Order: sequence, then structure tokens, then C-alpha cells
Amino acid sequence: MPFQGVDFYNVESLLSGEERAVRDTVRRWVDEEVMPIISEHYLKGEFPLQLVPQMAELGMFGANLPEEYGCAGLNNVAYGLIMQELERGDSGLRSFASVQGALVMYPIYAYGTEEQRKEWLPKLASGEVIGCFGLTEPDYGSNPAGLITTAREDGDRWVLNGAKMWITNGSTAHVAVIWAKTGGLDDPDSIRGFLVPTDAKGLSAKDQVGKLSLRASDTSELVLEDVRIPKDHLLPCGEGLKCAMMCLTQARYGIAWGAVGAAMACYDEAVSFAKNRVMFDRPVGGFQIQQVRLAQMLTEITKAQLLCLQLGRLKDSGKVTHQQVSLAKRNNVDMACECAREARRLLGASGILGEYQAMRHLANLESVYTYEGTHDIHSLILGEAITGLSAFAG
Repeated sequence: MPFQGVDFYNVESLLSGEERAVRDTVRRWVDEEVMPIISEHYLKGEFPLQLVPQMAELGMFGANLPEEYGCAGLNNVAYGLIMQELERGDSGLRSFASVQGALVMYPIYAYGTEEQRKEWLPKLASGEVIGCFGLTEPDYGSNPAGLITTAREDGDRWVLNGAKMWITNGSTAHVAVIWAKTGGLDDPDSIRGFLVPTDAKGLSAKDQVGKLSLRASDTSELVLEDVRIPKDHLLPCGEGLKCAMMCLTQARYGIAWGAVGAAMACYDEAVSFAKNRVMFDRPVGGFQIQQVRLAQMLTEITKAQLLCLQLGRLKDSGKVTHQQVSLAKRNNVDMACECAREARRLLGASGILGEYQAMRHLANLESVYTYEGTHDIHSLILGEAITGLSAFAG
């Protein structure tokens, strides 16, 4: 049955006509193209790569970047609604779009030259080129300042050495945005971004095997061994770790919306099941404990919807802070984890089957809880905003 939507506080009335139209277009596409196939891809551990041209055709990649570069030029609320609907389908699908737009296209737009923008952004927007983002390393996740990948100048080339871990799209990408240190390893201010074609000699990608989460997503390790790239592959306007972190802020914004979509999917499924599953001669939705579950899920989803909408309005007005984005990512992903867990429990034994969504979303969200800044790291970011005192080492 097509998704009916969850809107207890009439958030619909707060959206513009364009925002509603964008959401409805992506919602229909997810219902028609994603839902029939996503469980099979999840169980096989494969990303549905055949959907990429359709996503590009609908303008999902870099949707909030300017039209002059082949992008949709939407506002940030419309972009967020796209992320919401994609993650309603699966976190892997939203992750693909988030990496393509927020972590590859955004740094090229924000830190690249005009020539780099014109060369790469239209190809990335059309899906002709797939990108990935390399910041996290095997030993440096929550502490990206400690990364040990290096880039040194050698004549008219940069030479890169190092390894990157947990790289979404890593095995399918044509270009990687790699962050490396151009100075000493103890100098986080020397971190710079580079555009590295994945067919460059010395670069290899290895699929991450054994995942129990985000199975419908390509996750890889990248190894760079004396990878030589032209000097003009440096993103010249992005100096220091703060630039890489700005990219993560863009991605976290989309995640905050996406998590709401996953929670909405679980709630919708739980309501349908509760009305139709008969036990002790009546629908299980008539029992108090299940009604409490549904009431709690609806309450938390509604709060998260309003939080996202205001965050989007702040972003569109240029007033958003990275701490506000951290609050939304932290709250909404935690909320979605709880909704998925309660939906799985309401469904009973059926909840562990691939034909239902709750268990898949629950497993996916455990990764989303961790990536782009763990739940605990975002707690410390907020703690510093509240007290003015940093709890981070150093």
C-alpha cells in the first residue's frame, strides 16, 4: 500500500507549493521504484545502481546547488524533504545522494575554482560521474585532525599516500575528494582537499565485507600509494580541517531529515500492522500497550518534523549554526532508532522478515547513529555550546 504520510501537526501547511511538489515527486518515485526492490538488494548486500540515472533525472544530486552548474537550485527545505523521502526507502539510498551532493559536489562548489565547478558539477549532477569523500581513516574517525594521509609537492604534481576507511560509494566512484596533510602530521591546519580520479595509478578500493547494517550501500576502504595527480586537482579555497568539517555539516543536515523519513516508514508500517493483525479475536492495535507505542512514535516524529523545518528555514536564511545541525542529527537519529525498535517489537516475529521494513531500518540506523559524528560526539558539541567549555582532548 502506498505511503500515506505522517503529519499530525499539519506541517504540510508550512511548506511552499514547490516544497510540497518536490516531496510528492520523490515520494511517488520511492513508492514505485525503490520499495519493490530494496529488500532484495539489502539481503544481497548490493546498492541498486540502476536507480542512479533516475535519481539524477529527478534532480536529487546537489539539489540545493545553483542551476548554472546543472543542479536543481532548490532551497534547503526542499532538499531536506528529498533526503527524508530517500531514507524512507532506505538509508543506503539517502547515503548515496548525501555523499554525492553534500560531500563531493558541495566542496567542489565551496572550495573549488570556477573551472573545477564547470568541469565536475554538471557531470556529478547528471550521474555521469559518481563521487566519494575520503576523510575518515582506519585509526582516525571521531578525531579527524589526527589523520595521517599526506600530500607532498613533486614538480607539477601532488603525491598522495595513506588510507581511508568507511567510504560510501568508494568502489563505484569515478572521483574521490581526499583530505590529506600537506605539512607536518601534527599540523591540522595543513589539511587540504584534493580531487583524485579513482583510476589513478596507486589508488585501490576494497569492499567492506561482513556488514550487518547499510547492506544496500557500497562501503569501501581506499588505499593511496604514491598517487600522483596534477597540481590543479587541489581545491584551492579549502584550507584546514574546518573546511572538511563544513562538508560534514552539510551532510549532517540531510541526515537529520533522512532519519525522520526512516521513522515515518516504521510508524506507517506499524499502524497498518496494528490495524490488521488479529490476536485474541481483535486487532492488536486495540490493546493498550500497542497504542502507547504508536502514540510515542507519533509524538517523537512530529517533534522531529518541526525541528527539521525550522532548521531548514534557518539554513535558508543563512543563520544556521553547526551546533544546531548537531542537535538535529543527534535527536532525530536517536528518535528514529527508537521508532524502528518499537515498530519491530509491535510486529512480533514478522518484524524480523525482509518483507517488512522495521528490522532493515533498525539495522541501518545503528550505522547512521555512528557516522557523520557519533551520537556522543554531537552531545559534546552541544555541551561546549552550552557551557563554553570543550570536553575534547587537547
